[in-house]
Amino acid sequence: MTELIEPVSPTLTEQARAALGKRNLVLIGLMGAGKSAIGRLTAQALGVPFIDTDHEIERVSRMSISDLFAAYGEEEFRALETRVIKRLLKTGPRVVSTGGGAYINDRTRKHIKRGGLTLWLKADLDVLWDRVSKRDTRPLLKTENPRQTLENLMHARYPIYAEADLVVLSRDVRKEIVVEDVLAAIAGTIPEK
Repeated sequence: MTELIEPVSPTLTEQARAALGKRNLVLIGLMGAGKSAIGRLTAQALGVPFIDTDHEIERVSRMSISDLFAAYGEEEFRALETRVIKRLLKTGPRVVSTGGGAYINDRTRKHIKRGGLTLWLKADLDVLWDRVSKRDTRPLLKTENPRQTLENLMHARYPIYAEADLVVLSRDVRKEIVVEDVLAAIAGTIPEK
């Protein structure tokens, strides 16, 4: 099902598409930042394919992310994730949404940096918690205090996410507003905040 959004500025879309060229746009950020939703809509606006690495990992392994974690542990999952991302980034342009831990892995981060333009969808704790607490599908949040776990992940990962080429604030506004921010960032026209 394709979500319909209000059209974004054609001029902005053209500028972003020209700036992206043949590169991939790789979205990074914590779970709940909107990488899949915003990525899908950004790809639609740019007229390029969208790939969600978690869905691709589930497709090739024939297992859910939760089942992969349970059966093989995080280390094996990250190794598979690295292989899948490396393969996906060989061609472009496309918009690629990565899992929250992908960019934290040194090997995967090198492939991502080589394979495209990185964009961090950054969100504050309240926004993330509001989004992820509605579903019980996050293996890393199956802890005694999942909100504290999410905050700990923010403290550990945000300094690494900060290495991204671009940063866009993910917040509780209409999705097309965040998509326009993403396009403006790609085009190099997003104003300083």
